[in-house]
Amino acid sequence: MSIVLSDTIVALATPPGIGALGVIRISGPRCFEIFSKMMNRTSFKNPQSHKAYFGRIKNESGEVLDEVVAVVFKGPNSFTGEDTVEFSCHGSPFILQQVIEYAMRLGCRMANPGEFTMRAFLNGKMDLTQAEAVADLIASSGEQAHSLAIQQLRGGFSKIDQ
Repeated sequence: MSIVLSDTIVALATPPGIGALGVIRISGPRCFEIFSKMMNRTSFKNPQSHKAYFGRIKNESGEVLDEVVAVVFKGPNSFTGEDTVEFSCHGSPFILQQVIEYAMRLGCRMANPGEFTMRAFLNGKMDLTQAEAVADLIASSGEQAHSLAIQQLRGGFSKIDQ
């Protein structure tokens, strides 16, 4: 597992499979440059933070891969603490794979499992207990597990000694 924090990473942020929507997350230093190229709009090189943009992702040959809504988060005000874009795409596994592969051709690296959360931890966005709580929250299958994971995510155990 190779982790380079100066890389711009991409991954599917929603479960794989067929669904109405799939969210693809890109995070890192070249995030907005890649976002601009994917949406074929030079004006997106310096987008507004916490704003949604509608557009078409076109590949190198101009073929439309999908119509998407992209939400921009400028670091440090993002989950990872880095510049981040989340694309809400149609949930076809084929479309999602095409968009991820295109982002990789433009300079992204496929994120390792848990790498977005690891970057959030390393950038001071959460402590270790909160980072571990993200996995617990995702895996929670009942009310008690959910409540405990939410408490940990909100820093419940981290704040006991304070």
